[in-house]
Amino acid sequence: MKEIKNILIVSFGFLLLFTAFGGLQSLQSSLNSDEGLGVASLSVIYGALIISSVFVPSILIKKIGCKWTIVASMCCYITYSLGNFYASWYTLIPTSLILGFGGAPLWAAKCTYLTESGNRYAEKKGKLAKDIVNQYFGLFFLIFQSSGVWGNLISSLIFGQDSPAGSNNSFPDYSHCGANDCPGSNFGNGTGSIKPTQSLIYTLLGVYTGSGVLAVILIAVFLDTINLRTDQLKPGTKEESFIKKILATIRHLKDKRQCLLIPLTMYSGFEQGFLAGDYTKSYVTCSLGIHFVGYVMICFAATNAVCSLLFGQLSKYTGRIFLFIMAAVLNAASIIALLLWQPHPNDFAVFFIFPAIWGIADAVWQTQTNALYGVLFDEHKEAAFANYRLWESLGFVIAYGYSTFLCVSIKLYILLAVLLIAIVLYGCVEYLEYVEHKKATSTSISQNEDNNSLYKQTPM
Repeated sequence: MKEIKNILIVSFGFLLLFTAFGGLQSLQSSLNSDEGLGVASLSVIYGALIISSVFVPSILIKKIGCKWTIVASMCCYITYSLGNFYASWYTLIPTSLILGFGGAPLWAAKCTYLTESGNRYAEKKGKLAKDIVNQYFGLFFLIFQSSGVWGNLISSLIFGQDSPAGSNNSFPDYSHCGANDCPGSNFGNGTGSIKPTQSLIYTLLGVYTGSGVLAVILIAVFLDTINLRTDQLKPGTKEESFIKKILATIRHLKDKRQCLLIPLTMYSGFEQGFLAGDYTKSYVTCSLGIHFVGYVMICFAATNAVCSLLFGQLSKYTGRIFLFIMAAVLNAASIIALLLWQPHPNDFAVFFIFPAIWGIADAVWQTQTNALYGVLFDEHKEAAFANYRLWESLGFVIAYGYSTFLCVSIKLYILLAVLLIAIVLYGCVEYLEYVEHKKATSTSISQNEDNNSLYKQTPM
């Protein structure tokens, strides 16, 4: 089937690309810890994503289409891998800016491509569009989230050649690990981490760069072009002005549903940022060593991938509200447990349990929030998904921005507060949708009754 073939090509293209970027992202806080360079580069990436979300996606997608927008944006990601070969403020920050400006159109084009493909297939087969879109996003995230498995497995296997087996004996006192890790503590300054040899770092970066190049080739050669119906202008009409295209994303904020979804969208950035930037450094590297970061993050990626497919199918039977509530409960429980737990190498299994639970919750945030945007804002997909990337990126920027200034315990309290606000406002969105649906149903019934009444009054 043509539609499934294209979804698979997009999914495996993202798999290859984010095998590289996901692996690098998990290692930045530990690998480039000097003066906070690693997390600073991540903050710059998502800061650039915010600007890009406003000005770039709608214009680029309409000009060159979804396929070539994905290809061009993937090239931006490759520059970040190249910048890590000689990591410094003069290489990582510029390449972070390039990646950030390419990130928003990449995700907006992907979401638009999947949603449009799902809508067309549903229309052709006479099925519910939201169910098909949910299935497509579930399939995509099953494959995409497995990139964390391969990227982290590659890093742990390569760095494991230079790391001793067992725990990290450089830190016999683990009292500064976990929620107690603060900028003023010994480990918080990054002075004690055991850095892999330069040759192993180059080997890892070479593999990551090659993976990104393969992703570009796969999309450019094998993905079919999809012509968006919004691009098919009627004869005699003029194409939207440049300024109108730029303002499309901003105007979308007039929809109160979009405004209510901002905290939920930002939370996606907060929770991913904490896991990649703080959990890997303050819990895993501090207690076990940097060579265990990859193995621990594989648990997150594996559960995330399996649950992404599962929840895409399960949502048809449970509805999205149940899944959102379940994810909120899992995340809240994990946050509270991380505040109370003092990490130690003797609790080896616990280091893997937390990211596994986190992966289950994140699978809901990714699949269901993307699908929710696609269903609620079907008539303005490009602007809606651009807003999604904008607010998610702001969550990343804030999470990585305060990473080197706040204690981990404070970050966990912030994460919990954002989660509570997000889930309450999401409930408001569902209530508005319920009221609107009930109103539309009542109107439809009233119109049918009026038509029946007119039919009975008409003389035969």
